[in-house]
Amino acid sequence: MIYLELFWAFFQIGLLSFGGGYAAVPLIQSRIVETNHWLEMSQFADLITIAEMTPGPIAVNSATFVGQQIAGLPGAIICTFGCVLPSFVIVLALSWLYMKYRSLKTMQGILEGLRPAVVAMIASAGLSLLALALFNSSLPQVQAADFRTVEAVIFCVCLVLLRKTKIGAIPVIFGSGIVGTIIYAFMGVV
Repeated sequence: MIYLELFWAFFQIGLLSFGGGYAAVPLIQSRIVETNHWLEMSQFADLITIAEMTPGPIAVNSATFVGQQIAGLPGAIICTFGCVLPSFVIVLALSWLYMKYRSLKTMQGILEGLRPAVVAMIASAGLSLLALALFNSSLPQVQAADFRTVEAVIFCVCLVLLRKTKIGAIPVIFGSGIVGTIIYAFMGVV
């Protein structure tokens, strides 16, 4: 039964994840943390961090990780298959339709209408992760007293490095992990 639940959850994620990895984060959170309670919110933040650091799409990496955590290797395979199956079928069908009808104005209107929705989904995911990083809680429960100064400083430094220098995302991710570990070890938190 758990295999069917895992497949169905990640099939839905794969089916409804329009706009790529970051747009899928709120949907993954909804299915994994809120609906099925397979992970806690702090574990979900770790999941997104690991999924971002490893090669491949966030949704697929998340599927593999959650499947492994819940049901071992068969769970990882089932979740990954459930996540990629809808995309495979949809891309196959859409590529055929696009090649056949690409010159129609209606097709261009559909594509332009999807852009704002995708941007909104990405912004929602970003805000959720920012609230979790800076306040250790999800958006509706954010309280100023929970503000985490160390994480805010690391966030600002990383943002400046990514926007103002030619340093890539991977060195910034690893560097922030090292800096955070050193700071918290020095503070005696770890």
